[in-house]
Amino acid sequence: MQSKLKYAFLLSLITIFYNTAEGIISVYFGAGDETLALLGFGVDSFVEVISGIGIAHMILRMKYSKVETRDTFEKTALRITGTAFYLLTAGLIIGAVLNIINEVKPESTLPGIIIAGISILTMYWLMTSKLKVGKALNSDAIIADANCTKTCFYLSFILLAASGLYELFGIAYFYILGSLGIAYFAFKEGREAFEKVKSGHLLCNCEDHDEPKEAKSI
Repeated sequence: MQSKLKYAFLLSLITIFYNTAEGIISVYFGAGDETLALLGFGVDSFVEVISGIGIAHMILRMKYSKVETRDTFEKTALRITGTAFYLLTAGLIIGAVLNIINEVKPESTLPGIIIAGISILTMYWLMTSKLKVGKALNSDAIIADANCTKTCFYLSFILLAASGLYELFGIAYFYILGSLGIAYFAFKEGREAFEKVKSGHLLCNCEDHDEPKEAKSI
């Protein structure tokens, strides 16, 4: 069991470091090429780092005792995460409106296509690995984290579609729609973060939790 917890902790660290690198690269190219969707995707990655730190902290607690509720550190991380997601949502919506008014078009969406492709592969591996170890440990908390990783997986597809369609047809509205799609998921994640703080339980609200009801957190 301890070896599986170590693997779960390793996955949480990979999530943190990957999202940090992804965020830096995405923001760099997003700001440089005036690509709002890629910029928003990068900021989302940074917010996910905060959430990931809370998950890593929770897994460390699992090594020493049974975990059924979130502690103060995890609730604080969730509050910061929720607030950041709301700010990101507002920024993306305002940015989309300004882009329409000023007729701003991305210089290139090729970086977005590459980043999205890498992210899809990485998030799929993380999602399936977390789900596997969560089932092996019979842990609702780790399974919940795996389900929440699906959101990043979906965001990667939105970025890929928006970037690819713009690169093919050169129509700015494709990219603006992609930005609004990311804004929708950011708002959803922000709301769910605050719901988890309020409830205090470890189940994830971002996806249907379809595991057996008898599964308990470690």
